[in-house]
Amino acid sequence: MSFRQARRMLDLPPYLFAELDRKIAAKRAEGADVVSFGIGDPDFATPPHIIAAMKQALDDPVTHHYPSYTGTPELRAAIAAWMERRFGVRLDPVTQVLPIWGSKEGIAHLPLAAVDDGDVVLCADPGYPTYDVISRLVGATPVAVPVQRETGFIADLSRVSADAAARARLLWLNYPGNPTGATCDIDHLADAVGFCRRHEILLVHDAAYSEITYDGYRAPSVLEVPDAVDVAVELHSFSKTFNMTGWRIGWACGNADAIEALARLKTNLDSGIFTAIQRAAVAALDGPMDFLEEQLATFAARRDRAVADLRDAGLDAWTPRGSFYLWVPVSDGETSTSFATRLLDEAAVVVAPGNGYGAYGEGYVRFALTLADDRIDEGLARIRKILS
Repeated sequence: MSFRQARRMLDLPPYLFAELDRKIAAKRAEGADVVSFGIGDPDFATPPHIIAAMKQALDDPVTHHYPSYTGTPELRAAIAAWMERRFGVRLDPVTQVLPIWGSKEGIAHLPLAAVDDGDVVLCADPGYPTYDVISRLVGATPVAVPVQRETGFIADLSRVSADAAARARLLWLNYPGNPTGATCDIDHLADAVGFCRRHEILLVHDAAYSEITYDGYRAPSVLEVPDAVDVAVELHSFSKTFNMTGWRIGWACGNADAIEALARLKTNLDSGIFTAIQRAAVAALDGPMDFLEEQLATFAARRDRAVADLRDAGLDAWTPRGSFYLWVPVSDGETSTSFATRLLDEAAVVVAPGNGYGAYGEGYVRFALTLADDRIDEGLARIRKILS
């Protein structure tokens, strides 16, 4: 019998970054020296004190058994303490905190816990592609919330129709933003909380880049908004702050009912996080953060240099205050795909086409500044050459 895909798979696109990996591999197979600005994987090592904690945990046979589904009490307490130190937000570590397999697990599983067939999910657009994809997989209708340059790439909730707002069960927001690098102040998050309260919508704030900020800006938590915990969940990640992308660990926190539902779903779908990784995560949260200052200075210098070079090449690059991405309009007469293809074919430079992040991403490409300085300079030099 030939394999027949489920109907839900028929309209499922290839994952953007898996497709970028395929294109990079194909170009390298041709012998090209590819410079990839495609995937946001920090090029710094995990800090030594975290690695040391992991090594020590591996020597303890207690960590070799099945882990708790809901995380160790020590990790939940460390997360709650970090949220209070960083944002002044007090959370119950038992009912309002859940360690997860990276923030992407929360993105993939929360709609399963909160959304029914036929419901609407409001997705910041352009935004992380999984917001839209998981909405479709659970039978919901994703509705774009425009995130455009004229509003500083802030999600424009005024453009959500009354019908969509009435049918919506979940709203995705993401600051600092991927792919745009957009940042917001607490007033915008307060407006979003009010919108969700009026329409009985769960607000999910993807805060994976909360610590990757510049120029004196400090990203707020949506849970700082008074009584936001009534309608909001926030997702955090160890990946970007602590250079732990391959460790696959993060957390969800906020509304206790949503956290309970997510935890119950988790017990049925997967397992807990390897206990040794959880111990390393405690060391990360409780340990020194001085390494981050140097990394942010490096990212800021890369950002400033890349913006200047891209402007010299005739591209209208803007300077974000958060993330390690640049969201850049393509050359006149080009589409996101044609421009990205041109850079790959003529310069062996990889960028992520903006239409992969939603309809409102058309006309842009994303640069991830997560490769060594000399490679960044090489890639920018190639771009200046072909655009000149």
